[in-house]
Amino acid sequence: MPGAPAAPPGPRTSPTSGTGTTSGTSRTHSAGPGTGAAPASPADAPPAPATVWPGSPQPLGARFHTGPDGTPGTNFALWAGGAESVEVCLFADDGTETRAPLTELTHEVWHGFLPGVRPGQRYGLRVDGRWDPWTGARWNPAKLLLDPYARAVDGGFTMVPEVYGHARDWPEQDVADTVRDNRDSAPYVPKGVVVEDDDDWQDDRRPKTPWSDTVIYELHVRGFTRRHPDVPPELRGSYAGLAHPAAIAHLTRLGVTAVELLPVHQFADEEHLLRRGLHNYWGYNSIGYFAPHAGYSASGSRGGQVGEFKRMVRALHAAGIEVILDVVYNHTAEGGQGGPTLSLRGIDNRGYYRLGPDPRGYSDYTGCGNTLNVVQPHVLRLITDSLRYWVTEMGVDGFRFDLAAALARSLHDVDMLSPFLAVIAQDPVLRRVKLIAEPWDVGDGGYQVGAFPPLWTEWNDRFRDTVRDFWRGATGDVRDLGYRLSGSSDLYDWGGRRPYASVNYVTAHDGFTLRDLVSYNGKHNAANGEDGRDGTDDNRSWNCGAEGGTDDPDVLALRHRQLRNLLATLLLSTGVPMLVAGDEMGRTQGGNNNAYCQDNETGWVDWSLREDPCWAALLDLAARLIALRHAHPVLRRGGFFSGLSLAPEGLRDVTWFGPDGREMAEEDWFAPSATLGMLLSGRDIPQRDARGEPVVDDSFLLIVHADHRPLEFTLPGPPWASGYEVVLDTAEDGTPGQLVADGTAGQPAADGTDGRLVAGGRPVTISARSVRLLRVRPESG
Repeated sequence: MPGAPAAPPGPRTSPTSGTGTTSGTSRTHSAGPGTGAAPASPADAPPAPATVWPGSPQPLGARFHTGPDGTPGTNFALWAGGAESVEVCLFADDGTETRAPLTELTHEVWHGFLPGVRPGQRYGLRVDGRWDPWTGARWNPAKLLLDPYARAVDGGFTMVPEVYGHARDWPEQDVADTVRDNRDSAPYVPKGVVVEDDDDWQDDRRPKTPWSDTVIYELHVRGFTRRHPDVPPELRGSYAGLAHPAAIAHLTRLGVTAVELLPVHQFADEEHLLRRGLHNYWGYNSIGYFAPHAGYSASGSRGGQVGEFKRMVRALHAAGIEVILDVVYNHTAEGGQGGPTLSLRGIDNRGYYRLGPDPRGYSDYTGCGNTLNVVQPHVLRLITDSLRYWVTEMGVDGFRFDLAAALARSLHDVDMLSPFLAVIAQDPVLRRVKLIAEPWDVGDGGYQVGAFPPLWTEWNDRFRDTVRDFWRGATGDVRDLGYRLSGSSDLYDWGGRRPYASVNYVTAHDGFTLRDLVSYNGKHNAANGEDGRDGTDDNRSWNCGAEGGTDDPDVLALRHRQLRNLLATLLLSTGVPMLVAGDEMGRTQGGNNNAYCQDNETGWVDWSLREDPCWAALLDLAARLIALRHAHPVLRRGGFFSGLSLAPEGLRDVTWFGPDGREMAEEDWFAPSATLGMLLSGRDIPQRDARGEPVVDDSFLLIVHADHRPLEFTLPGPPWASGYEVVLDTAEDGTPGQLVADGTAGQPAADGTDGRLVAGGRPVTISARSVRLLRVRPESG
């Protein structure tokens, strides 16, 4: 009772269970939600077990194939190192459960072949063993568990008390996690689905876009097409919706080469969201590392989601677009010490998770309650098996690893020689695909930007912060900006890494949209129901004079100019640029900088913006900048700048200029400034083409000016150039032939310039807060 001293360590069970045994005997229930499942009783015997043949310990999971004597069936194999017994539970459509004990144990893998079990069969696992939370042992056979290798999942989690391995409603909450709950969870949890392997990808052609040519577009499978008017209603928000020609047409028009999909592994909602009537929209709460999230399937959840995902990948590949998955292998949806028992916790809690000094709890390097113990061979195998599966059988082209520093920890510290990174580096499948690290976690020493080894590319938050600060006037000089524009050599020029080790971004799913970045000084997250505690306060944003929506024409004009500045800076910088879906046409989340639970119009792309002329102009600018990048290798270099020329008569590969038209000296980098000129020599690119010939391109002068006043900038004359052609000026709003500050005008030309010619060595007026890109006239060389 409340206030009574806790019992000494040892098995304890909820008084509602009716038994203190550890047998896990439970009643067969019909599937369906509810909150009052009958307590287990020793008299309740399970149905007669199914026929089980010995089967094989390899491969793990449920694999349909032809067994002995040509008999079709499914082999089940599960690593459960410390378990005492494992049962496969087969479910009929009416919810009737039939159990099949796996009696074969080979190298800690329980296995058996079930003849007659075919694709489409729903199943779960019950694993028995000691209940001793004080040592981290949390086996509870009353809890139906999802197979970690399940390739499809049917149904969702209902977060009722029955899905918790412990008595979460125990009166003494400080010891509630030590009291075992024997109520059956089967009616309230999803089931794995046996899937047939029937696709060899022989008709697929991967784009294999080089890193230096890559432009990434981060999108949410559901949110991207949920409001798309040209996608059939029944396909919106699905894998099939993303594969629809209308969706792909936008991607090809924009010119991106890869989509980075927010998590598509099967995931679960957190209980605190369900209590508020919300859902985990982003999906960073994985529970099935082999299963495409069934909620994004227009083909049903009995295996149809697998084929639909594959067809989506094929359609994107046919359009020349690679598929990168955002993957969450650092933690699972089972949460912390008081979390539900859904899969790994019930299979072998001590074997899968990093336990804390008190084994009742967990080492949490993720902020999500638990951390997978990647130094354990079977955990490392789970992750690498999953990665290889998505490459070889699902067709994906790469991965972005959420909180990758947590995966790179050895015993405690982040270690760039850790087992995870070592295994990836030598794997013949994985080392060939695109690997992107989110190079931090929330633990001590977790910030590792620039530290990942060769082969890895990283999200570069230093680029994000520098560019945001520069355009809001929060930098005192241009030193850091110079590094970011030229590929962040201060972070990545070591160990043979290249500029494309840096994924440059100004916005991502986590934070403000691009439009909100110039419209809000602070977050507006009331809809999340967390009283403003969620979401960062370090937005580095500027609302341009008014918070949120406004009719002030001057504020609106400034915001649009800032959007053009941010897009131009991102897409003209050396490295791999990443855009967020909808930013190219002014998507807003109303100032919400943490829309992880907004599965509604706040989180979905608003396609009506394409019909608004001012936002359509922004989309045109984004497409034009990407096309310019694709056309000119000098804008997407594969090697770092040296500041030297390749030949005696050549120019430096990059030359930096101040407003006076002189080369910047060392002291100029430390002087207060909001203006920087960067001249890229197209004759001095340290690359060769496929035939071994030198890569030669045009030369460009990029001028970025963040001050609120116009500036006279003297264009460099000979030997750099005798004249220039204006390619881009963000002071313009996209209207052809518009006059700009220096009085020149012209119509866009077929070669990408706008027709204006400017002599070298003369001053021109650079408008307040603007970017100008000029191409050196060919005869100037």
